[in-house]
Amino acid sequence: MLSRPLLTALLAGLISATGFAPLNLWPITLLAFATLLWLSWSAPTLKSVLLRGWLFGLGHFTVGNNWIQHAFDYQDKMPPVLGYFAVLLLASYLAIYPAFAMGLAWRFARLVRSRAGREGPDIAFVLAAAASWIVTEYLRAVLFTGYPWNPLGVIWLTTPLAQISAWIGTYALSGVAILAAGLLFLASRRHYRPVMIGAPLLIALSLVNMDFALTAPTPDSTAPRVRVIQPNIGQEDVADVDYPERVLVKLLELSGRPGPAPRLLVWPEGTVNYYVEDGYPDTRFYGRGDPRWVRARIAAQLGPKDIALIGGTALFFGKDGQLSGAGNSVWSLDSQGRLGQRYDKAHLVPYGEYLPMRTLLAPLGLARLVMGEIDFISGPGPRAIDTPGFGKAGIQICYEIIFSGQIVDRRNRPDFLFNPSNDAWFGKWGPPQHLAQARLRAIEEGLPILRSTPTGISAVIDGRGHVLELIPHQQQGAIELALPRPLPPTLFARIGNWLAFLVAGALYLFAIAFRRLAR
Repeated sequence: MLSRPLLTALLAGLISATGFAPLNLWPITLLAFATLLWLSWSAPTLKSVLLRGWLFGLGHFTVGNNWIQHAFDYQDKMPPVLGYFAVLLLASYLAIYPAFAMGLAWRFARLVRSRAGREGPDIAFVLAAAASWIVTEYLRAVLFTGYPWNPLGVIWLTTPLAQISAWIGTYALSGVAILAAGLLFLASRRHYRPVMIGAPLLIALSLVNMDFALTAPTPDSTAPRVRVIQPNIGQEDVADVDYPERVLVKLLELSGRPGPAPRLLVWPEGTVNYYVEDGYPDTRFYGRGDPRWVRARIAAQLGPKDIALIGGTALFFGKDGQLSGAGNSVWSLDSQGRLGQRYDKAHLVPYGEYLPMRTLLAPLGLARLVMGEIDFISGPGPRAIDTPGFGKAGIQICYEIIFSGQIVDRRNRPDFLFNPSNDAWFGKWGPPQHLAQARLRAIEEGLPILRSTPTGISAVIDGRGHVLELIPHQQQGAIELALPRPLPPTLFARIGNWLAFLVAGALYLFAIAFRRLAR
C-alpha cells in the first residue's frame, strides 16, 4: 500500500495532464507541479525523491498518452486490451525523466541545507528544479529515438507566454512552467520575496507578447492559395479491396476545380494507396493500378500552375532486384502528371513502422506489432523540396513535427512546413495534442504549417502559431485560403536547442549564486 506522500505524487501526476489539450486546464497543471516540488523538497532520502518523481511521472504520462491505446483497436494481430498495457509500459519508462529531474534538484537542495544551514525551501531549489527539468525533457526527446510528446511548455499555448518559444525554444519554455510552479510552491511556504520578483516578470513577458499571441496577421490576398483536404476516412475499412479507390475518389472530389490563382493541394499522410513511381523491377506491385494512370487522375484536378503534395508508399529495391524496404513518402506532382522531388520520413515509429532488432524480436512474435510485412526505411532527415510558384516546402510526416529543433534544414530554410499525418490512430485526445505541438513548432521557427490528416484535425497555421482555419476532428471538408508567408528567422530558428542548454546553464548559475548569498 502506498504511503501518503507516494499516493499524493501519483494523484498529482494524474491531474497534471489536464493542462494539455484537449482540456487545457494549465493552472491545475501548475498546482500539480508545485505539489511535486514540495514532495521533492521534503523527501528524506534520494531513493524516496526518485520514487516520488517516478510515481508523479507515471500518472502524468499515463493520462497524457491514453490515446495510444486506441491504435491497438486497428491491430487485427494484437488484442486491443494490450493497448492499456502499452500505455502503462511507456509511462513507466517516461517517468524516469521527471524522477531524475527531481533527484537532481533534491541533491542541490541538500547542498543548500548543509552549507547554508537553511531548512526552508528557497529560490535556489526552484531554479535548480527548472534547469534539471529542461535537461531531462531534452533527453526524453533524443534518447532511444526520442519521444518528446507533450513537453510541459505546450501548456502555455493558450497564453501569450507561448510566444517566447521563438526566443528560447520549447524545452526552455518548459523550464518557465517549472519556475511558475515553483513560485506557487514558495508562496505556499510563506516565502514571498521571490514571488514578488518572479510574478511581475511573468506578467511582463505575457504583456509584451500579447499582441503577437492574440492578433493574427491578415493573410496576403495576392498570395498563391493552399487547399487542405480532410476526407474523414479512418482505418476501419483499410483491408477492404475497394479501399484504395474509395479514398482516391474522395480526395479528388474534395480537391475542387482549378481557379484563377495557383493552388497548392495538400493531401494526408499515406492516402494514395496506389504506387505512383515508375521503374520498379518487379511489376507485381503495380497490380492495383498503373502509376501513370494514378498520376493522370490526380493531375486532372490541377490547373496549369497548380501543384499537389501527395502522400503514399515508396518501394526500395536492392541491387539484386529484391525488395529491401519501403518509404513513408511525400511527392510533389504537377498538372502534367510529373513527379517532382520526394521526401521520405526520417523519424520512424519503432514497433509501428519498423521492428528494431528484427532478427532477434521477430521469432518472439513481436513482428505482429508492425502493420506490414516489411520495414519502413528512414529518409535522410529534414529537407526542403521545391514547389514552383509556392516556394520551398519543408516536409515533416506525422509525429516528426513534435521534435523541437529537428524539423528544418537550416542550410536551406523552407518557406512553409507541410505536416501530413494520419491521426485516425490517436483517439480523441491525440489529435488536439498533435495540433498544439505543431503550433508550437510554427512559433519556434516563424514558419506557417499546413496540416492535412484523414480524420482531423487539419489546419492552416501561421508563423505565430495562430490557427487561421481548421477542419474539426472526424469531419469531412477542405480549407482553401491564401498561403501564409514566413516570418523572418527567429532566434530559435538560428540557434536551435543550444538555447535550452544556455537557459538551463544560466538557471544553474543563478541557483549557485543564490546559494552563496545564503551562506
